[in-house]
Amino acid sequence: MLVPPKVTPRAFARLAEINGATDAPRALRIAVEGGGCSGFQYDMTLEEASAPDDIVLEGAGQCVLIDPVSLPFLENATIDFTDELIGARFVVVNPNATSSCGCGISFSM
Repeated sequence: MLVPPKVTPRAFARLAEINGATDAPRALRIAVEGGGCSGFQYDMTLEEASAPDDIVLEGAGQCVLIDPVSLPFLENATIDFTDELIGARFVVVNPNATSSCGCGISFSM
């Protein structure tokens, strides 16, 4: 059985801030797609509803969605939010990635 990623309290808190500024709260979807400069890339979007087969990670009244195809690529990963000089963004710390590009969006396994 695959172990889903963990979502940090900081990531849930940032998602709550985003949703607090809107009348239609959304879930953060994290998906893995082919492409990018390292072979795979993370796709992060805000969505209104989950699909029937999504893995739903909940915390602080917020939801993060993972589709079953992306789950093996995200097993044991950590979804976090970082606010650095280069910008603020959700990040995936993925122990399965053997390498990643400088932007942190693309990785290989």
